[in-house]
Amino acid sequence: MSDLTAQHCAPCEGGVKPFDQAEAEKHIKELDEGWEIVDGGKTIRKTFKFKGFNKTMGFMNAVAWIANAEGHHPDVKLGFNFCELNWQTHAIDGLSINDFICAAKVDALFK
Repeated sequence: MSDLTAQHCAPCEGGVKPFDQAEAEKHIKELDEGWEIVDGGKTIRKTFKFKGFNKTMGFMNAVAWIANAEGHHPDVKLGFNFCELNWQTHAIDGLSINDFICAAKVDALFK
């Protein structure tokens, strides 16, 4: 398990620089397969697949619990058997360590 899972998100109200491409690529290597850097380096994204709506919604509820506990929330696309998560620190219009902490905690749901 990544040591990102032991960290907690720090409130971000702006005033700090978002990660550059090199920093984002360093941290994405700490996550499970399937995450990608998108939106010009401003977002990380992963699509999770499930066998049916109940499993999809169970996963989404667990993601919501993580997001609320960390005070950092993803943008979500949800369907019958998939959930696409997009993490971005909106206050800085880019990526911060918070995005990778939450992604790692979501990955841990499958361990």
